[in-house]
Amino acid sequence: MDDINFYFRLTDEMPEFVRTKDWSATKLGPREQWSPSLGMALEIVLASAFPMALRWGPDFVLLYNDGFRIILGEKHPWALGRTAQEVWPELWDQIGPAHEAILNGRHKAIFIEETKLRIQRNHDSWDDASFTLSYSPTPDATSPTGIGGVFVTALETTCRVGTERRLREVQSALEAERAFLRDLFQHAPSFMAVLHGPEHRFEFANDSYQRLIGHRQVIGRPVREALPEFAGQGFFELLDRVYASGEPFTGRRMLTNLQRQPGAAMKAVYIDVMYQPIRNADGEVYGIFVDGSDITDRVAAEEALQRLNAMLEQQVTARTHERNRLWQNSQDLLSVVDTNGVFREASPGWTSILGWTPEEIIGRAHLDFIHPDDRPASEDALAQALDEKLPAFENRLLHKDGSYRWVSWVATREADLVYASGRHVTAEKAAAGELARAQDALRQAYKMEAIGQLTGGIAHDFNNMLAIVIGSLDLAKRRLQRGDVAVERYLDNANEGAQRAATLTRRLLAFSRQSQLAPQAIGLNKLVECMSELLRRTLGERVDLETTLAADLWPANVDPNQLESAVLNLAVNARDAMPDGGRLTIETTNVDLNDRYAAQEVGVAPGQYVGIAVSDVGMGMPAELLQKVFDPFFTTKPVGKGTGLGLSMVYGFARQSGGHVRIYSAPGHGTTVKIYLPRHFGSLAPLEDATRPNSLLTLGSSMETVLIVEDEESVRRMSIDALLELGYTVYAAASGEEALTVFANADRIDILFTDVVMAGMTGRQLADTLRTKCPELKVLYTTGYMRNYMTYSDAFDPGITFLPKPFSVTELAVKLRAVLDG
Repeated sequence: MDDINFYFRLTDEMPEFVRTKDWSATKLGPREQWSPSLGMALEIVLASAFPMALRWGPDFVLLYNDGFRIILGEKHPWALGRTAQEVWPELWDQIGPAHEAILNGRHKAIFIEETKLRIQRNHDSWDDASFTLSYSPTPDATSPTGIGGVFVTALETTCRVGTERRLREVQSALEAERAFLRDLFQHAPSFMAVLHGPEHRFEFANDSYQRLIGHRQVIGRPVREALPEFAGQGFFELLDRVYASGEPFTGRRMLTNLQRQPGAAMKAVYIDVMYQPIRNADGEVYGIFVDGSDITDRVAAEEALQRLNAMLEQQVTARTHERNRLWQNSQDLLSVVDTNGVFREASPGWTSILGWTPEEIIGRAHLDFIHPDDRPASEDALAQALDEKLPAFENRLLHKDGSYRWVSWVATREADLVYASGRHVTAEKAAAGELARAQDALRQAYKMEAIGQLTGGIAHDFNNMLAIVIGSLDLAKRRLQRGDVAVERYLDNANEGAQRAATLTRRLLAFSRQSQLAPQAIGLNKLVECMSELLRRTLGERVDLETTLAADLWPANVDPNQLESAVLNLAVNARDAMPDGGRLTIETTNVDLNDRYAAQEVGVAPGQYVGIAVSDVGMGMPAELLQKVFDPFFTTKPVGKGTGLGLSMVYGFARQSGGHVRIYSAPGHGTTVKIYLPRHFGSLAPLEDATRPNSLLTLGSSMETVLIVEDEESVRRMSIDALLELGYTVYAAASGEEALTVFANADRIDILFTDVVMAGMTGRQLADTLRTKCPELKVLYTTGYMRNYMTYSDAFDPGITFLPKPFSVTELAVKLRAVLDG
């Protein structure tokens, strides 16, 4: 047929998307110019029921039928008339070579089965698709190679391939599940078997079943043949009944004679067994599933437990009889009370000890029998017993005759009852009282002996000092009566004796911890440096002084004057311990005393301290002497060479300061005394040079007036003379009441100098009264015994200034000046 007729017919029958396509701008040109070969090829494509496409010309322009539209997806109708490479750029590396080979005549046809292609049918997604492809040449006489294009038949097998893959996966999973179930049944701890048919032929038996019957070959054999020893024990008959009735069986059975191996002895075995009928699709029984467990060991354990329970019951009965005997025969007060303290049981011991029968006790409250003074503590003891085990507790219980007996209790709670046991301890209490009184008498004897030693030592030393004072003053008086005024040497001797007596008094006060302290924050390193020159002069040339001072030393809270005196005492002791000379070391350090250390020392609190240690290389002391070194008047020096108050003074000063003293010594290895003083958290106070004697006599002014109140006439006269000597205007009174009158009549009083302890009004009361009239009045207190200050003062007021007796004129001048200028 001619070209025109062909195209008209083709135009009438071709699909709308091909017929209405404007081909003018495509590489094929207008339809009127298509070659007959192209028209015929397109007619074949459009007539095919399979997805088919024609890729025409060297550029493989795409033409396709309705079936191929599904493969194109959203690329239709855009793909119609475009080159195959434009339409499938993602595939061209895979399919392009096959097209080129056919167009060039290198292959007549190419068939590709089940190939996987990753294509983009839609704009925003990719598909992994499977295809069976057929590429065939399209003849064209006008083409140089005689081939005008490529017929493409594309059968998409994605769904079928996916279905087959899923089917394989399901089959594999089913097979794995079957294998798992077989393995599960095979290795199950219970024994399992499957019996088929009315003769109960073995189809399956797991490992546990094989172990039960002795690993014999049973598969394919009827049970009566495979297990002949089961005959006569009802198992075969039971299987027949389950098979015939279709009713399952579950229960415990006993095999009286199981032979696990040929020739082996018969053995009795207990089993828990279940026979479950197996039915076909029509509901007919065609087999039996056997499941069970060998419970021989469990049955043996149950029988042993039963025997044990019987034995325990016998023991409980025996123990109950034993407990009843103890309850009846015990000499203690055995009781059971409820949470309200009401007796539920009472032993016969109540009758033998307190005269009450158990019937008179049971039902009554425990407080009815307790001494009134002991009831609060007894109620607390019951409350403690209800919460936890009650340790030993003592109270007094009423005897039926009206007297009381001491009882020591222990108790424990079980459920809502408290079980208590009371031991009669009246005789022990009486014996303990006698022992305590004897110990008190012994302590009193020791105390009187110590007081005798103390007073003897004080009398000895004071007699020596008074002999110096009295003798020197007597000699001075005799010379003055003769008109000889050269008595300064005797006055100096008397003053020295008096000063030694005052020093002895201060040491006694320090030992008793009653000395007046003025603690302040000081640096021990600075104190040691200031004392170094004084110590070197005191120690002499034969003793070398070394100091080891800690860096970053904490401040200490301590009275510097008392600490200087303590260090000087220790240095003198060290010098005397080294008669041939040696080395004395003073060391400072920071110390943290922990709970463990504090628990080993009486009165020592854990915490941070500043330590100062004085060490010598002298003779040292044995252990028996170390236990006595802090005793008053104990000394290792010859008679007349020491009072024995040095170390006791150091000990008393340290304890009164809130610190602690330790001494370490051994014969031939020297002695070390360590003083631990409380750490001060804050800044340091200024410290005067201890080597510079305070000899400056600070004078007063006649314009400054002092009211002195002293009930001891001789002390008052001496104080008046001293104040007049210092240049003050003086008013005097012998009592607080007289001082009020003097104050009222005086034109001006700048400072009150008063004793603390006086008959009637105390010095503190006097000062408080006068300050209500003159708030700016300055006050200086004095007393000969620090305990008086503590007794008659409301508190240790930091603002109070105190001058201890005895005092020198210089000390009085300095204190007055400090208060007036304060």
